Amino acid sequence: MREKISIAIGLSLLFFACESQPEIKADAVKPVVITEQVKYDTDDPAIWINSNNPNKSLIIGTDKNEDGGLFVFDLEGKIVAEKVVSGLKRPNNVDVLQNISLGGDTMDIAVTGERMTHNMRVFSLPDMKPIDNGGIPMFEGEEGVDFRDLMGVALYHRKADGKVFAIMGRKTGPLSEYLWQYELTVDSLGIVKTDLVRKFGQFSGRKEIEAIAVDAEMGYIYYSDETVGIRKYYADPEKGNEELAFFGQNDFKEDHEGISIFKTGADKGFIIVSDQQDNAFNIYRREGDNGQKHKHQLIKKVYVSTMESDGSEVTQLPLSNEYPKGLFVAMSDDKTFQYYRVEDLLGDLIK
Repeated sequence: MREKISIAIGLSLLFFACESQPEIKADAVKPVVITEQVKYDTDDPAIWINSNNPNKSLIIGTDKNEDGGLFVFDLEGKIVAEKVVSGLKRPNNVDVLQNISLGGDTMDIAVTGERMTHNMRVFSLPDMKPIDNGGIPMFEGEEGVDFRDLMGVALYHRKADGKVFAIMGRKTGPLSEYLWQYELTVDSLGIVKTDLVRKFGQFSGRKEIEAIAVDAEMGYIYYSDETVGIRKYYADPEKGNEELAFFGQNDFKEDHEGISIFKTGADKGFIIVSDQQDNAFNIYRREGDNGQKHKHQLIKKVYVSTMESDGSEVTQLPLSNEYPKGLFVAMSDDKTFQYYRVEDLLGDLIK
């Protein structure tokens, strides 16, 4: 009898798990590539572009676990084993900056946060070597561990003076000053250091803030206040902490998640945001609507083949014959990342 009860419970749990998994629609856009699986749990990708040979560009993705890491993939979705960083304590999000000057050297970097150590981690690209002396403490002085559990990260390169900033988010935080912005510098040994330059960002208190994206050319930061909306601020800390827009409140099934910026010009393009529980991405105009640069209305919803996508990244640069108009990468809740042609995602918006 006990065995029958156990089987019945197991079948019930399987039934409810299947019921809770959002459906992938039959007409959903199909990926060109699905990567090899990571060890534990994918969460967020970033793209490193090989300027000498774009076909050799890399995808860096987080494996979110207390024994997690940064996985590195080629454009065929194969793991580049010698570049994988293991032993990270629950890295959530990752971002990349290229051709930046730190300490007089021009370099490319990847940055993530370890939730369980409260440290920012910085790696040089493409070799994926640490340049942070083991980690840089974030949110120092905050009351309680919960307010220091790192989640989202986005990088900003201020072209006016070349300064580099990291915007860090956390698992939970106050209703204001949820995000902290740090300037990145290096010491005489080439080790990255940080200086806190501002605290900003409203929070609804409903769930959490994870996805953060910077539009460096237009000078804005976007972040997802999950289940509530997308918030917009100036990226330059010297321009103040005014909230410029709060949009997408009624466009999502549940969670607002990963944000990517696709550029079709200096001040035109699209903001692409994951509608996580609908297996879709919602698209807004980067330049705003009807001449109002801070008004962003939903212009298209695209159903994709990812399962409950948290993070995404996009580039408008052609990387190979497979991606002549750019590459869109999205996390899928099956330990993989999926690669899409931008034209398959955006369709008539860029034709």
